[in-house]
Amino acid sequence: MNILVSACLLGVSCRYDGTGCLLPELEELKKKHHLIPVCPEVYGGLTTPRPPAEIRDGRVVNREGEDVTLQYEKGAREVLKLAYLFDCKAAVLKERSPACGHGRIHNGRFDGGMTEGNGILARLLMEEGIAVLGETETDKIRAL
Repeated sequence: MNILVSACLLGVSCRYDGTGCLLPELEELKKKHHLIPVCPEVYGGLTTPRPPAEIRDGRVVNREGEDVTLQYEKGAREVLKLAYLFDCKAAVLKERSPACGHGRIHNGRFDGGMTEGNGILARLLMEEGIAVLGETETDKIRAL
């Protein structure tokens, strides 16, 4: 099976702060499946590093107050193209992110608080019937 994976979870230095965050569970997963690394922020034209962003009132806004919703939406559409191209049935995404977050995301106030919700990419993939898992759902990841 082909599985989309947030590139940062594979150790790629594409997070807002220029780092990656390698998820060890993916080592086992890649023995059984083909992992497709994606970074919707980069695909949407944002740089690395970049100011942190959060969803506020349905818009993605960075810490400097710039609305970057269009870049996030463009990046999500590009990832969806890859999902169709590779017939991906699942995605393992970076939690809390305004792009990839699943279930809980930052609250839009840049105070570390969380709220229920999904990132732009996670929501789009789920609308298209692609199963989305966050990186802490290790039992579900192992079951793929």
